[in-house]
Amino acid sequence: MHADERLTDANFPDHPEKATLEGKNKFLGFWLFLGGETVLFATLFGTYLGLRNMHMDGPAGEEIFKLPMVFVATMLLLTSSLTSVYSVLAMKQNRVKAMQGWFIVTLILGLAFLGLEIYEFVEYVHEGHTFTSSAFGSAFYTLVGFHGGHVLFGCLWIATLLARNWNRGLTLVNAPKYYLFALYWHFVDVVWVFIFTVVYLMGKVG
Repeated sequence: MHADERLTDANFPDHPEKATLEGKNKFLGFWLFLGGETVLFATLFGTYLGLRNMHMDGPAGEEIFKLPMVFVATMLLLTSSLTSVYSVLAMKQNRVKAMQGWFIVTLILGLAFLGLEIYEFVEYVHEGHTFTSSAFGSAFYTLVGFHGGHVLFGCLWIATLLARNWNRGLTLVNAPKYYLFALYWHFVDVVWVFIFTVVYLMGKVG
């Protein structure tokens, strides 16, 4: 069958995301990409830990961090990781509409997370915690904002993927793309768990 031919129950492979050489190559490239991203985030975490107490005359983390709001944002992102799992399960069962529906829920939750993060940043700026207020502020906005940029990229990725393939069904060309998005989204969620712990929980206790 052609790679761009719609998959049916009769010709559906066990692992559509890895059924072609192109799909396997995409996995290899993706893991190399994640390796670089991991090193980059590790560098940002190390920088933040080194500068977290250098707030000078600006507010410290324990003075401004709002854990209830951050906890809600965390639950939104973790729930979106779960819905992306449901999407992949539906994909592996060739239930295209269910897959698309769960990915839409994932997108909505990701956008809600971004909305809360933007609101959080605006609140902090009003309290004097800006990018240039201190070394702590620079490290905080670089780390958390860089993660937010990854969430935004993920939202654009899945929105574009859904729009482009809405009427095409599932093929051996787009199946790896859906699957790799889900892996990327899990990576983003794992990074946020570390941010929630290292930045917010540790920052709140001082």
